[in-house]
Amino acid sequence: VQLQACGGGSVQTGGCLTLSCAFSGRTFRSFNMGWFRQPPGKEREFVARISRTAGSTYYADSVKGRFTISRDNAKNTMYLQMNSLKPEDAGVYYCAAQWIGSSEGYDYWGQGTQVTVSS
Repeated sequence: VQLQACGGGSVQTGGCLTLSCAFSGRTFRSFNMGWFRQPPGKEREFVARISRTAGSTYYADSVKGRFTISRDNAKNTMYLQMNSLKPEDAGVYYCAAQWIGSSEGYDYWGQGTQVTVSS
């Protein structure tokens, strides 16, 4: 499996960005997907996840109401729409894939895309 995250960039506070994660190598719809981020100098943290069929989504409290996770199984791609960005949203964003048969954790990770939010 290969995951390619892109769409990061530099925005001002209140701005928006949409990240994409292109999936290849196996059947996309067999994987739950998630977004994580690593702020500068901090541990990687969970941002959002979406089920295989997009029937279920879950968000970290810090992004709830501002970020929207989605996926297009026909395009093998997951998205993260980020609105009302804050400086604390800055970091490297990673996409991850969890195979349906996995009991916990994510099996594959992308290389990350940088998000910078200036005040």
